[in-house]
Formats: sequence, C-alpha cells, structure tokens
Amino acid sequence: MKLLKNLLIAATMVFITASVSAKDLPDFTQLVEKQGPAVVNISITQTREGMAQVPGFPGLSEDDPFFEFFRRFQPQMPRKGQPREYKSQSLGSGFIISSDGYILTNAHVVENADEVLVRLTDKQELKAKVIGFDRRTDIALLKIDATNLPKVAIGNPEQLKVGEWVAAIGSPFGFESSVTAGIVSAKGRSLPQENYVPFIQTDAAINPGNSGGPLFNLKGEVVGVNSQIYSRSGGYMGLAFAIPIDVAMSIADQLKSGGKVTRGWLGVMIQEMTKELAESFGLSKAQGALIANVEKNSPAEKGGLEVSDVVLKFDGKPVESSADLPRLVGAVKPGKKIAVQVWRKGETKDLTIAVGEAPAEKSAPSGKAGKNGKTANRIGLTLSEAGEAQLKEFKVSHGLFVEEADGQAAKVGIQRGDLILSINNRDVKSVEQFNQILSQFKTGSTIALLVRRGTSSMFVALRIE
Repeated sequence: MKLLKNLLIAATMVFITASVSAKDLPDFTQLVEKQGPAVVNISITQTREGMAQVPGFPGLSEDDPFFEFFRRFQPQMPRKGQPREYKSQSLGSGFIISSDGYILTNAHVVENADEVLVRLTDKQELKAKVIGFDRRTDIALLKIDATNLPKVAIGNPEQLKVGEWVAAIGSPFGFESSVTAGIVSAKGRSLPQENYVPFIQTDAAINPGNSGGPLFNLKGEVVGVNSQIYSRSGGYMGLAFAIPIDVAMSIADQLKSGGKVTRGWLGVMIQEMTKELAESFGLSKAQGALIANVEKNSPAEKGGLEVSDVVLKFDGKPVESSADLPRLVGAVKPGKKIAVQVWRKGETKDLTIAVGEAPAEKSAPSGKAGKNGKTANRIGLTLSEAGEAQLKEFKVSHGLFVEEADGQAAKVGIQRGDLILSINNRDVKSVEQFNQILSQFKTGSTIALLVRRGTSSMFVALRIE
C-alpha cells in the first residue's frame, strides 16, 4: 500500500513537472502565422561552362565519384572531357522589408545570377531585379514588381540577449517555409575575413537554402539575416551565424539610394592585444586595438595616429577588442570628424580624425632575401642592417633584416625574411643598438617587437627566458 502511494506521488510530480516545462516552452505559432507570409523562396539560375554534367544533376561533374553511377541511367551524355555550357540552379531565402516589393537576402545567394525568381507563400513566382549587393557584409537588396505585400517587423539586435529564444524561417534544401527554433548562443562574434559584421550566433537549425532568411525574436521581429554555418559535413552542426538586422538595413538603405555602399576608413593595420602585449605596453588588461601600421597620407596619419598606439575609444564607444574597430570605423560616414582615445607610451591621448572613404582592397606584394653565418642574440635572432633595396621593398625607412630565427623568436612566429622595426616602441636601426636595448631586459621580462612581413606589420610579444 505504501509502495503504491509512493508511486502515485512520483507519477503526480512527473505530470506537474511536465506540465510546467511545457508551459514554459515558447509558442511560435502566432509568429509563423503573422510573419511567415513575408518570407520568400529565391531561385537563382546561372550559366556555367565546364566538363560534362549528369542531366538532372547539374552540380555533379565527371570528377565526382558518383558521376559514373548516375551516367549509367542517363545514356545521352556528352563524351567525357567535352566542355559545354549548362544551366546551374540554386536556392536561397529572403524576406520582404517593404510592401512595395523590396526584399533582403544574402549577397552570395544572388551574386553572378543570370535570373532571380522570387516565390511567395501564395505560390506566385515573380522575376526580381538585383538592386545591389555588398560582399563585405553579405547583404543583397532585390526588388519585385508588386504592391500591398506582407512585410516583416524589424527588431533591435542591441536588445537581444544571449540565451533568448529565436526562430528561423526559410527554405533549407528547397523545403519552403520551414521553421526551426533555438536560442542566441552568443553575440558580436567575429569570423575570419568578416571584419564588418558582429554576428549573432544561434543553435537554430540552419542548412543550405536558409541563407538570406530571417531570424526572429519571440516578439515576431526580425533581428538577423541568416548567413552562414560552421560545419564539417556541409549540414547543420549547431553553429549558425546571422547578420544583425540593423547592419543589414543600413546596407539596404545605401543600396536603395545609391546602388553602392560607402564605408569609413582610417588607413591602419591593427592586431589583437594579448595579455603579454598589454603587459609590455603598460596596460592593466588586454583591451583595445593595437596599431601595427599606418599608411602614408591616410586619415590616420593626418589625424596623428602612430604605430604602437592602442585605440581605447572611437567616437565615444569603447573598443574592447581589435574586431570592434573596423565595425565602428566602417559605420561612419566618410568625411566626419571623430574623437579617438588612444594609449600611447603609458598614458591616454585624445585625437580628432577626419574619417576617409574605404578604397578597393589591394593585394600585397611579396619577396624576401637573406644571408647566413652570424651569431644569434639571446632571443634567437640573427640580424643584419637592411639595405636600401630591402627598405624600398618593405616600404619602410629603417629596420633589421632577420637572417635566421631560432629559439624563442621562432616560437612566437618570427621567421627568416622579416624586418624588425622596433623593440618596446623604440625604433632600431643597427644590430648593435638592438642588442644593447635587449640587454637591458631581465630574464622573465616581456618585450614587444614590431615585425614587418611584406607590406604588413604586427606586434609580437616575447617573454625572455
């Protein structure tokens, strides 16, 4: 009897717990009903030239291991090795931001498209015009000829909290109007080669075809544009990244008004402050963006920025890490004067810089030469004074050429062919001077070397053992 009573109590507790848990879970039904009609499927057609393809499988080339398997079921194949033109189709997602037919999606979805078709939830298919796209933020603006369309509500990503529920709607693998849900895993994520976007990370299931679709908060507001995933398989692995909607809308406004995007530009190369570098610069903690190079005649040079400055604030906003600075600068209208606070040689300094307009990206030249046969110093560097030809090649006025790098120097990444420009913010012009400065540091001290490689400069922190 006692056992039966205990079982009934346990069953009741399980039921209550289950009821509470179900009650606490979010309900996305109203969100989908209200905002779902504003989400569209995007179909892109491209003309490609390549080797023989399997009919019905335009992305399957003869180099694919399944090529021969499918070829047996498709006897009307061009002979192997014959290049030909073929139509390639791909799918993506997007969402309507205005009732007169403007649509947001990803740049990588529509770039190089010959034809873009937008399919609405009521099954209408309309040709879309690409108003413009921006590769750096991966945002594109489309326009369809229609009126009185349903449009999404725009939210504020700044108010989004880590752990908050979010939902994605899109067309993964072509399955239209698919809804997935998850939480915000992180905010302000920096990804390689993506300097202008503080990504929202989410674990909502995002797969190929979701690109360009909206990420909603529980209020039914768009807070991000689903852009990319981290995956080793090509499919969802719990790591998805969305472009904050305020960034996307800013780009859309520029594309709509002028067809192109302009960004602020300083003309500097920066690197992340590490704990070791912060110690060598006299900072209490690793923060800010370390200036590793300043271009000649750039807004930064004209405004007084110097190599080894650490940018702590830009336009009154704190620069917590180096990834913050490109976003802050890029968001400024070219020509605007901005207050910049830097850490310089042990104290803060305030500057005013007129921000320029970002130029087209340039490729850096390379080329190094060296010689051997000298004694390495206490950190493993064998150095020589750089000649005029080397200084001209590296576009600097002084520096010591690294003939060999061993020991501690090699461990921190210095290599043969680099130039050493300074040690703890003191310019070095001779090997004797460098070794004399080096001898002043005790074992256990941390030093910062400014290293030039090609046309790029960066600080390297090294602890003397």
